[in-house]
Amino acid sequence: MTRFGALIPGYLVRLGCPARPPSAVALAEIHRAQAERIPYETTWLHLGEQWGIDPHESIERIVQHRRGGYCFHLNGALAVLLQQLGYHVTLHRGGVHHNGPAANDIGGHLVLLAHDLPTADNPGGVWYVDTGLGDALHEPLPLVPGQYRQGPMRFRLGPSPDGIGDWRFERLGDDDADGGMAPVSFEKATATTAAFEPAHARNTTSPDSPFVRMVTAQRRPRTGSTVLRGRVLTTRRGDAVDRRAVTRRSDWFGLLAGEIGLALTAPSAGVTPDALDRLWHHASSVPLPDGLRPSGDPG
Repeated sequence: MTRFGALIPGYLVRLGCPARPPSAVALAEIHRAQAERIPYETTWLHLGEQWGIDPHESIERIVQHRRGGYCFHLNGALAVLLQQLGYHVTLHRGGVHHNGPAANDIGGHLVLLAHDLPTADNPGGVWYVDTGLGDALHEPLPLVPGQYRQGPMRFRLGPSPDGIGDWRFERLGDDDADGGMAPVSFEKATATTAAFEPAHARNTTSPDSPFVRMVTAQRRPRTGSTVLRGRVLTTRRGDAVDRRAVTRRSDWFGLLAGEIGLALTAPSAGVTPDALDRLWHHASSVPLPDGLRPSGDPG
């Protein structure tokens, strides 16, 4: 048994998925379950927890503490799970272009490709797998240029038009009504976990890092997305987008537990009261956007 073997059954229980032979159908089932059940979250950073990106540690947190993480944790853990189930999965350097495509963004995001799973619509059998963007993919996409719809969201995947990375993934149309996602580029060359260590160090220490500046927790149900940034909750269900402030501490932690599936006050999360105070202080110190009416008094 590998060092991951004892954790895999618990990971599958957390996802609610049985162990099946590799197939495009089973891959989509696992991807959907991870998007729906394992939160994209950076609360750990603002709780004062020092997380690395070793996939064994990521899986331990997912299984034993019911936590999540961001791209390096979520996609890193998912890659190991799939490999343990017999999938051929490779890691690739990607980048999220918050300020327009730039070559130095590459390496700041981890992308997975699953191979050897041909279907009628994807005879090449390569699939773009990514649960590390929070409010984007619900299922894998065939690595075939085209436009795709998943629930209320529309995506485009194709060759990079500007030489930054080899592939470009983006959300289309008015789908940025809920805050949107920036375009993502990724390379066809394979990478190792070590390639992402420098970006993780910058993400968790630089005062310019969006992860340092703003706590976020997100979930991707089939019908839309649930995104908490600071004290602003944006919920998309179909074409309806609701945006509101959550200004009471009890409401904020209750929302994390109920809407996001991140019960930080539960004993299994292993979070101290002082750390919870630190997290709430950070979330409540970020000013609310102009024109967004608070839903209650701070508490």
